[in-house]
Amino acid sequence: MKDQLELFYGYLFEPELLLEIERVGILKEIKQGEQLLEIGDTMSVMPLLLDGAIKILREDEKGDELLLYFIEQGDTCAMTFSCCIGNKKSEIRAIAETDTNLILIPIQYLDSWMANYKSWQKFVLESYHTRVVELLETVDTLAFMRMDERLLKHLQDKAKVIHNDVIQTTHQDIAYDLHTSRVVISRLLKKLEQEGKIRLQRNQIKLIAL
Repeated sequence: MKDQLELFYGYLFEPELLLEIERVGILKEIKQGEQLLEIGDTMSVMPLLLDGAIKILREDEKGDELLLYFIEQGDTCAMTFSCCIGNKKSEIRAIAETDTNLILIPIQYLDSWMANYKSWQKFVLESYHTRVVELLETVDTLAFMRMDERLLKHLQDKAKVIHNDVIQTTHQDIAYDLHTSRVVISRLLKKLEQEGKIRLQRNQIKLIAL
């Protein structure tokens, strides 16, 4: 864990905080598609990502999901931190977008770290800011973009997260993320392919327009 901490967080945190994280942190690996957090869960740990990516989703009263944002290497989830500090149940679902390694920080350390380590305080506040910006982008996408534009942006975002222009996914999975039907996604993917922006393969989509 020490080497990974130094590599991904050494430039952010002072040496004393890195030693604390190494002492109390729990190293965990989750596989692609595995659920890390469910809506209604009581929070006991806060994640720090070492590699991989996790998608954060909301659910409506009908049980339909909407993708809010991704968290990646060197990130944490500010909404998780908020639940930890406020002793509240989770309002989000977190699922591994790729195989992911992370460190879980027990919540009893979060208050004291905010008071004792300026770098931790800055890290958490910047995470809040980043997540708010991403949530605003999600709102703008829903309010102002056509579904084909939303779809292309979604594919481009996924490609950036996984660092690959070939996305392993199904039409149904995309429909879940974008809160629409598989039929609509299939039609729009065909349209994007005809426009030369993507190339469709079996359970794969190659991004041409990055």
